[in-house]
Amino acid sequence: MSADPEVVRLLAGVGGLLVVASLAGWVLARRARSESARRTIANLNARTRAWWVMVAVFAFSMWVGRIGSVVLFGLLSFLALREFVTLAPTRRGDHRALFWTFFVATPLQYVLVAREWYGLYSVMIPVYAFLLLPTRSAIAGDTERFLERAAKIQWGLMLCVYCLSHVPALLSLRIAGYEGENGKLLFFLVTVGQMSDVLQYVFGKLFGRHKIAPSVSPNKTWEGFAGGIAAATALGAGLWWMTPFSPLEAAGLSLAITLAGFAGGLVMSAIKRDRGVKDFGTLIEGHGGILDRIDSLCFAAPVFFHLVRYFHT
Repeated sequence: MSADPEVVRLLAGVGGLLVVASLAGWVLARRARSESARRTIANLNARTRAWWVMVAVFAFSMWVGRIGSVVLFGLLSFLALREFVTLAPTRRGDHRALFWTFFVATPLQYVLVAREWYGLYSVMIPVYAFLLLPTRSAIAGDTERFLERAAKIQWGLMLCVYCLSHVPALLSLRIAGYEGENGKLLFFLVTVGQMSDVLQYVFGKLFGRHKIAPSVSPNKTWEGFAGGIAAATALGAGLWWMTPFSPLEAAGLSLAITLAGFAGGLVMSAIKRDRGVKDFGTLIEGHGGILDRIDSLCFAAPVFFHLVRYFHT
Protein backbone atom coordinates (compact mmCIF):
# COMPACT_ATOMS: atom_id res chain seq x y z
CA MET A 1 0.00 0.00 0.00
CA SER A 2 2.93 2.38 0.53
CA ALA A 3 3.43 2.62 -3.25
CA ASP A 4 -0.23 3.32 -4.05
CA PRO A 5 -0.43 6.98 -5.19
CA GLU A 6 -4.06 7.25 -4.06
CA VAL A 7 -3.11 6.22 -0.52
CA VAL A 8 -0.22 8.68 -0.53
CA ARG A 9 -2.54 11.51 -1.62
CA LEU A 10 -5.12 10.59 1.00
CA LEU A 11 -2.57 10.51 3.80
CA ALA A 12 -1.12 13.78 2.53
CA GLY A 13 -4.60 15.31 2.67
CA VAL A 14 -5.05 14.18 6.27
CA GLY A 15 -1.61 15.58 7.09
CA GLY A 16 -2.59 18.90 5.52
CA LEU A 17 -5.72 19.09 7.67
CA LEU A 18 -3.65 18.45 10.78
CA VAL A 19 -1.19 21.18 9.78
CA VAL A 20 -4.08 23.64 9.43
CA ALA A 21 -5.51 22.51 12.79
CA SER A 22 -2.11 22.89 14.47
CA LEU A 23 -1.60 26.39 13.07
CA ALA A 24 -5.14 27.41 14.05
CA GLY A 25 -4.55 26.13 17.58
CA TRP A 26 -1.29 28.04 17.84
CA VAL A 27 -2.94 31.30 16.72
CA LEU A 28 -5.92 30.83 19.03
CA ALA A 29 -3.65 30.06 21.99
CA ARG A 30 -1.80 33.36 21.47
CA ARG A 31 -5.05 35.33 21.25
CA ALA A 32 -6.96 33.71 24.13
CA ARG A 33 -7.65 36.06 27.01
CA SER A 34 -10.00 34.35 29.45
CA GLU A 35 -9.07 31.32 31.54
CA SER A 36 -11.95 29.26 30.13
CA ALA A 37 -10.87 30.05 26.56
CA ARG A 38 -7.29 29.03 27.34
CA ARG A 39 -8.48 25.73 28.82
CA THR A 40 -10.65 25.00 25.79
CA ILE A 41 -7.84 25.79 23.34
CA ALA A 42 -5.34 23.78 25.40
CA ASN A 43 -7.66 20.77 25.17
CA LEU A 44 -8.06 21.32 21.43
CA ASN A 45 -4.29 21.47 20.92
CA ALA A 46 -3.81 18.34 23.03
CA ARG A 47 -6.31 16.51 20.84
CA THR A 48 -4.54 17.72 17.69
CA ARG A 49 -1.17 16.46 18.98
CA ALA A 50 -2.76 13.12 19.78
CA TRP A 51 -4.20 12.94 16.25
CA TRP A 52 -0.70 13.49 14.82
CA VAL A 53 0.52 10.45 16.74
CA MET A 54 -2.49 8.30 15.83
CA VAL A 55 -2.29 9.17 12.13
CA ALA A 56 1.46 8.46 12.11
CA VAL A 57 0.91 5.04 13.70
CA PHE A 58 -1.92 4.26 11.26
CA ALA A 59 0.16 5.34 8.27
CA PHE A 60 3.08 3.20 9.47
CA SER A 61 0.83 0.14 9.79
CA MET A 62 -0.34 0.62 6.19
CA TRP A 63 3.24 1.08 5.01
CA VAL A 64 4.39 -2.23 6.51
CA GLY A 65 1.41 -4.06 5.02
CA ARG A 66 -1.21 -6.53 6.17
CA ILE A 67 0.83 -8.11 8.96
CA GLY A 68 1.70 -4.68 10.33
CA SER A 69 -2.00 -3.78 10.50
CA VAL A 70 -2.79 -7.07 12.23
CA VAL A 71 -0.08 -6.41 14.84
CA LEU A 72 -1.23 -2.81 15.37
CA PHE A 73 -4.86 -3.71 15.95
CA GLY A 74 -3.88 -6.72 18.03
CA LEU A 75 -1.99 -4.35 20.34
CA LEU A 76 -4.93 -1.94 20.41
CA SER A 77 -7.23 -4.83 21.33
CA PHE A 78 -4.96 -5.87 24.19
CA LEU A 79 -4.78 -2.32 25.58
CA ALA A 80 -8.52 -1.72 25.14
CA LEU A 81 -9.36 -5.01 26.86
CA ARG A 82 -7.08 -4.05 29.74
CA GLU A 83 -8.96 -0.75 30.15
CA PHE A 84 -12.32 -2.53 30.02
CA VAL A 85 -11.40 -5.18 32.59
CA THR A 86 -9.91 -2.52 34.88
CA LEU A 87 -13.32 -0.82 35.02
CA ALA A 88 -15.19 -4.11 35.46
CA PRO A 89 -13.62 -5.61 38.61
CA THR A 90 -13.43 -9.39 38.79
CA ARG A 91 -12.58 -11.83 41.58
CA ARG A 92 -9.73 -14.18 42.30
CA GLY A 93 -11.73 -17.03 40.80
CA ASP A 94 -11.61 -15.28 37.41
CA HIS A 95 -7.83 -14.98 37.20
CA ARG A 96 -7.33 -18.14 35.15
CA ALA A 97 -10.16 -17.16 32.80
CA LEU A 98 -8.57 -13.74 32.38
CA PHE A 99 -5.23 -15.38 31.58
CA TRP A 100 -6.92 -17.33 28.77
CA THR A 101 -8.68 -14.15 27.65
CA PHE A 102 -5.57 -11.98 27.36
CA PHE A 103 -2.86 -14.46 26.44
CA VAL A 104 -4.68 -17.15 24.47
CA ALA A 105 -7.95 -15.92 22.94
CA THR A 106 -6.70 -12.43 22.00
CA PRO A 107 -3.47 -13.41 20.19
CA LEU A 108 -5.15 -16.49 18.66
CA GLN A 109 -7.88 -14.32 17.12
CA TYR A 110 -5.29 -12.15 15.39
CA VAL A 111 -3.18 -15.10 14.31
CA LEU A 112 -6.28 -16.52 12.59
CA VAL A 113 -6.95 -13.12 10.98
CA ALA A 114 -3.34 -12.99 9.77
CA ARG A 115 -3.70 -16.50 8.29
CA GLU A 116 -7.00 -15.41 6.67
CA TRP A 117 -8.86 -18.33 8.26
CA TYR A 118 -12.33 -16.79 8.09
CA GLY A 119 -14.14 -20.00 8.96
CA LEU A 120 -12.46 -20.08 12.37
CA TYR A 121 -11.81 -16.44 13.34
CA SER A 122 -15.48 -15.62 12.66
CA VAL A 123 -16.64 -18.12 15.32
CA MET A 124 -13.67 -18.72 17.63
CA ILE A 125 -14.60 -16.07 20.21
CA PRO A 126 -18.44 -16.10 19.86
CA VAL A 127 -18.55 -19.91 20.15
CA TYR A 128 -15.45 -21.54 21.63
CA ALA A 129 -14.22 -18.76 23.94
CA PHE A 130 -17.83 -18.08 24.93
CA LEU A 131 -18.14 -21.65 26.23
CA LEU A 132 -14.61 -22.12 27.57
CA LEU A 133 -14.13 -19.00 29.69
CA PRO A 134 -17.12 -19.39 32.05
CA THR A 135 -16.26 -23.06 32.36
CA ARG A 136 -12.78 -22.13 33.54
CA SER A 137 -14.24 -19.67 36.06
CA ALA A 138 -16.69 -22.29 37.32
CA ILE A 139 -13.84 -24.76 37.93
CA ALA A 140 -12.36 -22.20 40.36
CA GLY A 141 -15.45 -22.75 42.53
CA ASP A 142 -16.35 -19.09 43.19
CA THR A 143 -20.10 -18.68 42.54
CA GLU A 144 -20.59 -15.20 44.01
CA ARG A 145 -22.06 -12.94 41.26
CA PHE A 146 -20.90 -15.58 38.79
CA LEU A 147 -23.21 -14.58 35.92
CA GLU A 148 -22.22 -10.91 36.18
CA ARG A 149 -18.50 -11.72 36.27
CA ALA A 150 -18.67 -14.12 33.33
CA ALA A 151 -20.67 -11.60 31.29
CA LYS A 152 -18.09 -8.85 31.91
CA ILE A 153 -15.22 -11.00 30.63
CA GLN A 154 -17.13 -12.26 27.61
CA TRP A 155 -18.50 -8.86 26.67
CA GLY A 156 -15.08 -7.24 26.94
CA LEU A 157 -13.54 -9.95 24.75
CA MET A 158 -16.27 -9.61 22.14
CA LEU A 159 -16.07 -5.82 22.00
CA CYS A 160 -12.34 -5.18 22.31
CA VAL A 161 -10.98 -8.18 20.42
CA TYR A 162 -13.58 -9.87 18.22
CA CYS A 163 -15.22 -6.70 16.90
CA LEU A 164 -11.99 -4.74 16.46
CA SER A 165 -10.26 -7.63 14.67
CA HIS A 166 -12.63 -7.06 11.74
CA VAL A 167 -10.64 -3.94 10.84
CA PRO A 168 -7.45 -5.75 9.68
CA ALA A 169 -9.65 -8.62 8.45
CA LEU A 170 -10.76 -6.24 5.67
CA LEU A 171 -7.32 -6.74 4.11
CA SER A 172 -8.04 -10.43 3.46
CA LEU A 173 -11.27 -9.95 1.48
CA ARG A 174 -11.12 -11.13 -2.15
CA ILE A 175 -12.90 -8.53 -4.27
CA ALA A 176 -12.85 -8.95 -8.04
CA GLY A 177 -10.92 -6.16 -9.76
CA TYR A 178 -9.72 -4.74 -6.43
CA GLU A 179 -6.82 -7.05 -5.71
CA GLY A 180 -4.02 -5.51 -3.66
CA GLU A 181 -6.03 -2.38 -2.80
CA ASN A 182 -7.89 -3.48 0.32
CA GLY A 183 -5.91 -1.09 2.48
CA LYS A 184 -8.12 1.65 1.10
CA LEU A 185 -11.16 -0.11 2.57
CA LEU A 186 -9.51 0.17 5.97
CA PHE A 187 -8.79 3.85 5.29
CA PHE A 188 -12.42 4.37 4.20
CA LEU A 189 -13.81 2.74 7.36
CA VAL A 190 -11.57 4.65 9.77
CA THR A 191 -11.96 8.00 7.98
CA VAL A 192 -15.75 7.89 7.74
CA GLY A 193 -16.13 6.60 11.30
CA GLN A 194 -13.79 9.10 12.91
CA MET A 195 -15.04 12.05 10.86
CA SER A 196 -18.58 11.13 11.88
CA ASP A 197 -17.55 11.48 15.53
CA VAL A 198 -15.90 14.85 14.86
CA LEU A 199 -18.77 16.20 12.75
CA GLN A 200 -21.42 15.13 15.26
CA TYR A 201 -19.46 17.02 17.92
CA VAL A 202 -19.15 20.13 15.70
CA PHE A 203 -22.82 20.17 14.64
CA GLY A 204 -23.84 19.56 18.23
CA LYS A 205 -21.80 22.53 19.46
CA LEU A 206 -23.14 24.79 16.72
CA PHE A 207 -26.80 23.77 16.57
CA GLY A 208 -27.46 21.32 19.39
CA ARG A 209 -30.64 21.97 21.35
CA HIS A 210 -32.39 18.64 21.98
CA LYS A 211 -30.44 16.00 23.88
CA ILE A 212 -30.74 12.35 22.88
CA ALA A 213 -29.91 10.67 26.19
CA PRO A 214 -28.80 13.34 28.67
CA SER A 215 -28.21 10.89 31.52
CA VAL A 216 -25.90 8.80 29.31
CA SER A 217 -24.09 11.31 27.12
CA PRO A 218 -25.03 14.96 27.82
CA ASN A 219 -23.20 16.26 24.73
CA LYS A 220 -25.10 14.14 22.18
CA THR A 221 -27.97 16.02 20.56
CA TRP A 222 -30.41 15.18 17.79
CA GLU A 223 -29.13 18.15 15.77
CA GLY A 224 -25.53 16.99 16.14
CA PHE A 225 -26.55 13.43 15.29
CA ALA A 226 -28.46 14.40 12.14
CA GLY A 227 -25.87 16.90 10.88
CA GLY A 228 -22.87 14.72 11.64
CA ILE A 229 -24.38 11.55 10.16
CA ALA A 230 -25.49 13.38 7.00
CA ALA A 231 -22.13 15.12 6.51
CA ALA A 232 -20.08 11.95 7.14
CA THR A 233 -22.33 9.97 4.78
CA ALA A 234 -21.78 12.62 2.11
CA LEU A 235 -18.04 12.44 2.75
CA GLY A 236 -18.10 8.66 2.32
CA ALA A 237 -20.08 8.98 -0.90
CA GLY A 238 -17.47 11.45 -2.16
CA LEU A 239 -14.73 8.87 -1.48
CA TRP A 240 -16.38 6.20 -3.65
CA TRP A 241 -13.53 6.44 -6.18
CA MET A 242 -11.08 4.81 -3.76
CA THR A 243 -13.37 1.83 -3.15
CA PRO A 244 -14.96 -0.94 -5.23
CA PHE A 245 -18.37 0.67 -4.56
CA SER A 246 -20.59 2.91 -6.65
CA PRO A 247 -21.37 6.36 -5.18
CA LEU A 248 -24.75 5.09 -3.97
CA GLU A 249 -23.20 1.99 -2.39
CA ALA A 250 -20.51 4.10 -0.73
CA ALA A 251 -23.22 6.35 0.72
CA GLY A 252 -25.18 3.36 2.03
CA LEU A 253 -22.12 1.79 3.63
CA SER A 254 -21.10 5.14 5.10
CA LEU A 255 -24.54 5.47 6.65
CA ALA A 256 -24.17 1.98 8.17
CA ILE A 257 -20.72 2.91 9.54
CA THR A 258 -21.95 6.16 11.09
CA LEU A 259 -25.08 4.66 12.65
CA ALA A 260 -23.15 1.73 14.11
CA GLY A 261 -20.46 4.11 15.32
CA PHE A 262 -23.04 6.31 17.04
CA ALA A 263 -24.46 3.25 18.79
CA GLY A 264 -20.97 2.27 19.92
CA GLY A 265 -20.28 5.69 21.39
CA LEU A 266 -23.61 5.75 23.21
CA VAL A 267 -23.23 2.23 24.66
CA MET A 268 -19.68 2.89 25.84
CA SER A 269 -20.80 6.16 27.45
CA ALA A 270 -23.45 4.19 29.34
CA ILE A 271 -20.75 1.82 30.63
CA LYS A 272 -18.63 4.74 31.81
CA ARG A 273 -21.60 6.32 33.59
CA ASP A 274 -22.33 2.98 35.23
CA ARG A 275 -18.74 2.78 36.49
CA GLY A 276 -18.69 6.46 37.53
CA VAL A 277 -15.77 7.55 35.30
CA LYS A 278 -15.34 10.15 32.58
CA ASP A 279 -12.85 8.21 30.44
CA PHE A 280 -11.66 4.63 30.12
CA GLY A 281 -8.05 5.70 30.59
CA THR A 282 -5.46 8.44 30.14
CA LEU A 283 -3.13 6.93 27.54
CA ILE A 284 -4.05 9.35 24.72
CA GLU A 285 -3.61 13.02 25.57
CA GLY A 286 -6.85 14.92 25.14
CA HIS A 287 -8.81 11.79 24.20
CA GLY A 288 -8.79 9.61 27.31
CA GLY A 289 -8.05 5.93 26.82
CA ILE A 290 -7.85 3.63 23.82
CA LEU A 291 -11.50 2.66 24.20
CA ASP A 292 -12.56 6.29 24.24
CA ARG A 293 -11.09 6.66 20.76
CA ILE A 294 -12.16 3.36 19.18
CA ASP A 295 -15.60 2.86 20.75
CA SER A 296 -17.41 3.72 17.51
CA LEU A 297 -14.95 1.67 15.45
CA CYS A 298 -15.62 -1.43 17.56
CA PHE A 299 -19.29 -1.34 16.58
CA ALA A 300 -18.81 -0.21 12.98
CA ALA A 301 -16.02 -2.61 11.95
CA PRO A 302 -17.94 -5.94 11.98
CA VAL A 303 -20.99 -4.32 10.36
CA PHE A 304 -18.90 -2.86 7.52
CA PHE A 305 -16.82 -6.04 7.10
CA HIS A 306 -19.81 -8.36 6.73
CA LEU A 307 -21.73 -6.00 4.44
CA VAL A 308 -18.72 -5.77 2.12
CA ARG A 309 -18.07 -9.51 2.30
CA TYR A 310 -21.69 -10.36 1.56
CA PHE A 311 -22.24 -7.97 -1.33
CA HIS A 312 -18.78 -7.71 -2.92
CA THR A 313 -17.02 -11.08 -2.60
